[in-house]
Order: sequence, then C-alpha cells, then structure tokens
Amino acid sequence: MHSYHFTKDPLPDSVSNDIQNLNKLNQEQFSSLVEILFQFLTEPRETERFLNQLSDFASANGMSHGPLKNIVKSILLVPNGAMKRSLTAEHVKADLIALGLNEEKAGYFADQWTLHSVALSRLALGQTLMVNQLIDMEWKFGVTVGSSELQKVGNIFLQLKLVVKKGHGTENVYMELTLPQFYNFLHELERAKTSLECFS
Repeated sequence: MHSYHFTKDPLPDSVSNDIQNLNKLNQEQFSSLVEILFQFLTEPRETERFLNQLSDFASANGMSHGPLKNIVKSILLVPNGAMKRSLTAEHVKADLIALGLNEEKAGYFADQWTLHSVALSRLALGQTLMVNQLIDMEWKFGVTVGSSELQKVGNIFLQLKLVVKKGHGTENVYMELTLPQFYNFLHELERAKTSLECFS
C-alpha cells in the first residue's frame, strides 16, 4: 500500500487502474486531455463546456465516454488534493508515478501544474475567502538554503497563515507562495481593494 502526498486516505484500486490507463494514450492525446483538465480546474464554473470537451475528446480518439469519465474523476483527485495541501510539482509527479503513470507523462502533468499553480492558488484562495470570512492573516518570508535541486537554493518564498471563520469556530489555512506568486497575489488584493472602494 502506497502513501501519497495529495491524500492520507486509502484509495480504491480503481483509481490506480484508471491512471494506469492514461499510459495507453500517446503523448499528443495525453497533452490534449491534460489541457482540458487544467482549463476546467482554472475555470470550474464551466462544467458544461468541460463535459462537451470530454465528449469530443472521446469521439475523436475512439474511446468510450464512460471509462474516460472514470479516468478523469481519478486523475482530478490528485490536483484537488494537491491544491488543498499546497503541494509542489515534485510531489504531484511522485504521486502520479506511485499511482502507475509513466515518468514522461507524470513529468508533463507536473510541468502543467507549475504553469497553472498561480491561477489555481488564486482560485483556492478566492474560494476560501468567499466561503469563509477572513479573521486574521500572518506571513513569514524565507529563503531556501538547502535543496536537492541547485537552482532552488536562494529562492525566496512566503508562508501565509490565514485564520478563517468556519461555522462557529475558526480554522487555520496554510499556503506557501514563491516571490512571483506573492506579487501576483498582492496585485489581486490591490485590485479587490480598489473594487471595494468603488462600491463604498
């Protein structure tokens, strides 16, 4: 039994089987499917368009719609869990390999995760702020002084702790952002402040 970064819960065997079925797709098919998945993850309200794109993908590649839906449900568990836990691309790749996806495809998915991580973080934060009232926020800057990857040494990062109201209690939400992600986040906060000032 494997342990994964994106979840601590045991997974049914069907998840691993579904993800292993992705190995049957050629790289072009896999890239197209991953593009559809990330478009849905960054625009979750577009459910109808997402289902139409999956249907078109199944027809164009001679696949049955039912099994493709199962594969998509299984693969979406990874980025959804990774968003909740603020996982790195390396963790996402390791989890996909542990689930049976070959290294090349897992690497491609992890690259797409990196590419879309700012949009996904913003979306997750937006949902947190919409659903739960922000009570307090703490932050710490840090510098990576040791890593197995040389280019990461010296990178600046920011750790955020958001205290949000949930029901009758509070909950701490933790996030880690790179410096460019932080500047992007700051820009979004300034835009939100400007929008709020327009209505007051």
